[in-house]
Amino acid sequence: MIALIESMLLTRTLPAAEFDLYFLGGQSNMEGFGKVDELPDSLAGRLPGVYIFHSPAAADQTAASGEGFWTILQPGHGTGFQIRNGVNRYSDRFGLELSMLHALRKANPDREIAVIKYARNGSSIAINAAGRFGCWDPDFHAEEGLHRDVNQYDHCLATIRNALADVDIDNDGIDDTLIPAGIAWMQGESDATIDLETADAYGTNLKRLMDLLRAALHQDDLPVVIGRISDSGNNPSGKVWTHGDALRQKQQAFVEGDRCAELVISTDEYQYSDPWHYDSEGYIDLGKQFAAAFERLQNPRGHRSVRVD
Repeated sequence: MIALIESMLLTRTLPAAEFDLYFLGGQSNMEGFGKVDELPDSLAGRLPGVYIFHSPAAADQTAASGEGFWTILQPGHGTGFQIRNGVNRYSDRFGLELSMLHALRKANPDREIAVIKYARNGSSIAINAAGRFGCWDPDFHAEEGLHRDVNQYDHCLATIRNALADVDIDNDGIDDTLIPAGIAWMQGESDATIDLETADAYGTNLKRLMDLLRAALHQDDLPVVIGRISDSGNNPSGKVWTHGDALRQKQQAFVEGDRCAELVISTDEYQYSDPWHYDSEGYIDLGKQFAAAFERLQNPRGHRSVRVD
């Protein structure tokens, strides 16, 4: 499969338009719970020059279809986004993609952008933390069932494969070139709920998964931006993610050990719409922080965990 993706990335017919390609993945805070009706006017419309291929979240043990198609970015790619009868059904929610892509487009107005999004609410990397929400470990499989070997990683690869199979994403009749530019990853909460051993294994699990995603996009040093998990404290015990502090340390260790990765730490400052998800202002700021991190990684100055105002 990786060889096929490599061929799709490198084999293009000239002349071609060039797009910076980003992959967005993770769990619910990547899906996005911001409210579209709370967006400022500057983020409320379509964004010319930015195209998104968004495959709706799918459960493990279901066929990995990677359903989707390229469209111009607009609000509604948050949780609840669906595709029905070949038509996007936009939700009333948004994620960090809006402000991130607006910021990247503003910083590089001469560069067009393509983004592939696949995220699944509640999904884990650790196999023992998967529960009913799914798992990103390629080796995860169910004990029985028609699609017992299909997991979140399979859904992700199917999404990437289908997105790259379209050689003319803007439908102008000319083949396009997609240049891998970064991976945005917002996930880890589910891995912080089981036990300390699972949280401590997160760094190793995260590195393996990011290495696999970089391989799928055919670039070993592809910039990776990780969003640090945070805790609303909206739980009788005082913590929603019991082992969140331990997992945060592993997120920090990952970026410190990877010269092409950065950790966004602004999440501690956000308000919440429920015990698990940020409010609309939080998602807007989170996207800006991700964009700024990508800018730094693409023009390195030694940053690892910072925020911008």
